[in-house]
Amino acid sequence: MRVFLTGATGFIGSHIIPELLAAGHQVVGLTRSDAGAAALVAAGAEPYRGDIDDLESLTRGAASCDGVIHTAFDHDFTNFVVNCQRDARAIAALGSGLAGTSKPLVITSGTAMGSAAPGDPASEDVFAAHSPNPRVASELAGQALLERGIHVIALRNSQIHDTRKQGLISEVIALAWEKGVSAYVGEGANSWSAAHVSDTARLYRLALERNAIGARYHGTDETAIPFRAIAETIGETFGLPVTSVSADEAGAHFGWLAAFVSKDMSASSALTRERLGWNPDGPTLHADIRAMTGRT
Repeated sequence: MRVFLTGATGFIGSHIIPELLAAGHQVVGLTRSDAGAAALVAAGAEPYRGDIDDLESLTRGAASCDGVIHTAFDHDFTNFVVNCQRDARAIAALGSGLAGTSKPLVITSGTAMGSAAPGDPASEDVFAAHSPNPRVASELAGQALLERGIHVIALRNSQIHDTRKQGLISEVIALAWEKGVSAYVGEGANSWSAAHVSDTARLYRLALERNAIGARYHGTDETAIPFRAIAETIGETFGLPVTSVSADEAGAHFGWLAAFVSKDMSASSALTRERLGWNPDGPTLHADIRAMTGRT
């Protein structure tokens, strides 16, 4: 299969490339720079010049291939709402390139979209279409394409990690260095889910190959890690004191991260494992944090 991959030089995308190539697929990677093009050639992929905001280039790229994996996303969370809206437009453009075909379009979302109510563990068969989380825009865009018969598959990510990056936890670590303390809110009993990046890359490939229209999968290995335990591992690893801040203090301490750190983001992947035969075996989140060296 000739696969159009957005976010091809990014954290997850750069791991998806060798996963696809090893399975016999070809990869066409979106890039907007000469450096990105060179990196893609070195990785064994074909560069495709374009930009996530150049919607016509996305449509053409999708149309030229046998399937699409969309991982590109602007992770500037200070502009989260705007970036989620940009992602919805990108998904619509990619889908337009696949109209009238049965080619798969694997989009990226977050496990929070599978939570039926605040605090409920997320499940694959739930879609919280009225979620206040701005990332719902991605799956709503996918849902609109499904209604047009386009083969959309949603892959919902947890905190994806290795020893260099850990999703939002990378931002939590950077803040801990800045503040000189690793903090959690209240008792820190709210839980987050996580998966190693190599396991996540394999899941994208499996989802693409299965091409089950309308399917939703969870990139979750560890389903419920208490946030207090994450803060304690950060403190132990980097020699920082660990403390609790009250809900009233969370905004001042965490800034934009306050919208995330007190929330429960636990998620099941039982149906994903059953339906795709996905068996994650990468290092745990705590192991990867402990294996980090120096400041993030």
